[in-house]
Order: sequence, then C-alpha cells, then structure tokens
Amino acid sequence: MSKGTVVLAYSGGLDTSCILVWLKEQGYDVITYLANIGQDEDFEAARKKAESLGAKKVFIEDLRRDFVEDFIWPSVQANAVYEDRYLLGTAIARPCIARRQVEIARKEGAQFVSHGATGKGNDQIRFELTCYALYPEVKIIAPWRIPEFYNRFRGRTDLMEYAQKHGIPVPVTPRAPWSMDANLMHISYESGILENPKSHAPADLYLMTKNPEDSPTAPDVLEIEFKNGVPVRVMHVKEGKSKETPLDIFSYLNEIGGKHGVGRIDIVENRFIGMKSRGIYETPGGTILLKAHLDIETFTMDKEVRRIKQGLGVKFSELVYNGFWYSPECDFVRHCIAKSQENVEGKVQLSVFKGQVYVLGRESPKSLYNEELVSMDVQGDYDPCDASGFIRINAVRLREHHRLQGFSGNKQ
Repeated sequence: MSKGTVVLAYSGGLDTSCILVWLKEQGYDVITYLANIGQDEDFEAARKKAESLGAKKVFIEDLRRDFVEDFIWPSVQANAVYEDRYLLGTAIARPCIARRQVEIARKEGAQFVSHGATGKGNDQIRFELTCYALYPEVKIIAPWRIPEFYNRFRGRTDLMEYAQKHGIPVPVTPRAPWSMDANLMHISYESGILENPKSHAPADLYLMTKNPEDSPTAPDVLEIEFKNGVPVRVMHVKEGKSKETPLDIFSYLNEIGGKHGVGRIDIVENRFIGMKSRGIYETPGGTILLKAHLDIETFTMDKEVRRIKQGLGVKFSELVYNGFWYSPECDFVRHCIAKSQENVEGKVQLSVFKGQVYVLGRESPKSLYNEELVSMDVQGDYDPCDASGFIRINAVRLREHHRLQGFSGNKQ
C-alpha cells in the first residue's frame, strides 16, 4: 500500500534519479517535476528517464518568464547584492522553483514534496521555507538529511553502484571535479577541487562567459530604457537591434555580457547555516543591469529616499539569501522598494568591453539633475552666500566635539 504521493524536484541527474527510485522503494508514489529556468538541459530526455524509472507523472514547467518578471526584476529594483558581491542568482531561483512545486503538489493532492539539496547548504532552507509558507500542511522528505539515506550513499561511487543495480542510466562523460548550478541569471560553481579557497579556478570552468582576454577588441554600446525601475527595452546602438520583452531583454544582456566576459566573481561567502563556503559565479546580464539601474536610480531619486532604500536593498538581499522570499518582512520590504521605483525612469547608455561595464550617459523625463543649478558658469537660483551659514551650522557639532577632546587631553 502506498505511503502517499510525493512531488520530487527532479533534474534528471544521478542524485535525483537515485532519489526517485529510493522513494519508490520506501513505498511512495512519485511525481517528478522539472523547472526550466534557463539552464541548458535536455528536458525530453529527462522526461523519458523519469518515466522509465517509474514516475507516476512527469511535469516539465517553463518558468523562464516567471523567473525574470517575478524574481529577477524585483532584485534589479533592489540592487540586490549579498555581502557586497554576490548577485543572488541561485537564491532567487529557489523560491521560483519551489512555488510551482507546491502548486503541483496541491493540484495533484500530494501530501509530500522532496528535493535533492544537501544537508549543509542554503538550498534546503530556501526550498523548504517556501514550501511551508505556501503549503503549511506539507510534509518534506529531504533524503540527504535522513540517516538511512546518507549512510547508504556516502559518495558518488555508492550512487553509481545503486544506479547500475536498479537500471538507472549513468553518466557516460566524466564528471567535472566541482558541482554546478545553472539558470537564466547565472551559473555557480562550488565544492570538489574548489573547496581549497587558495586554488585558482581552471580556465575551462566558465561556461557562460568568455575569458575577457579572448573577448572582442571592440566594445558593444547598449542603451537600456527603464520604467518603474525595471528595463523595458534594450537597444544595440550601432546595430539598431532592440529587445522589448522581459525574457528577451535579459537573454540578450546575457549574450552581450557573456561575449565580453562580464560578471565573473570568485568569493568566500557566509552561508545562513553558519559556515563559510567558496563559490565562483558568472552573472553577465545581471551585472550589466546592476550598473545601469544604479545609475538611473541615482539620477532620478531623492537623496534621502535613496539612503533609506539602500538599507532596504541590503535587508532584501539578506532575506532572499537566507530563504525568506515569502516571509511577511520580505513582502513588506519588496513593497517599499517598489514604491521607491515609481520615478526611476529613463535611458542609460553604456559600453560593454573586456569584462567591464562603463556608463557613458543617461537621460530621463523625471531627472532631479538641474544643469543650470549645478553649473560652475551660471549662478541660477542659488546664492553662494547661503553656503557660509550652512557650513557654520554643520561645524557647531565638530567644534564642540574637538573642544571636549582638547579639554579631556589637557586633563590627562
């Protein structure tokens, strides 16, 4: 008798194929679910593989548009960067994947969901917090946290032996000596030979971006148009080519950024679970958009509003990294950030060249930049004499502080 139905987040790889068969051994009916979020995957081959291994149903869901509009765009509005460097490509993908997994579970009457995330990483938290938020009654099966599973499969050799025994097709090409996660936003690389933080990444590791040394010898100049803080159009200035749908815009920026080797970082970061990890990321389109959005935002946003919004962006990044996309506090922060973007509108021209993004100019109907007011050649509606009082008022605090310091120093 079946223990119930479980919806498994399935990749078609060795780990989740073994998990599929193992769940069936435990007495569950398994529905597999593959999310297309822009990774280079043979989805039909994965479907056939899941069916051959006994999946009751197979769902292949194209979430690329949802991923860009519902997850990447709010991150662009926030200038979301974790610990000053990481653009959150994996962190924003997990709630996108888990949201649809829960929708399928509810629709199919499944009481369980399962995933192949390890017991040491952030992804288990991101998946499960989303599932619990959107389907509070759900039960989660996390095999890599179940002793009977992780004691049985202590390494890749054990998985390969199990696969051969149960007729699971095994990879015919040698496995790269690191793990990789790809989506439309980025590719991340970690573990294996990369666990030594001193080791340099092999030259053949990067799949999304060219080595800047081998990139074109002429720049690509782009014009990106924003409305409400999100891009609505990108145009190649020289070629006249333009893209206007969210998915097309982001894919085109990935193409241009990748061609010029933009968006590579090699960092050690702090996982939510309490340990440091080394990660290598390439985020070409996201890096271009961060530079462009920062520029148009500063051009159109009030100074004090932007100061508050900067703090909200840091908070948003921490919440998303830690898996709290569907928390009430993250919902509140997203709404505040969206409100701040109402006047973030205009065009930014930039040059993409040899691993760098250079802003060339900007224009906006909602600009707060007053050329006459700031000009050194025109006085405009500004009396320079007013600056004297402004400086003296700001100096009161400094004078008092240093008077006290001097007094304390004399006493000593």
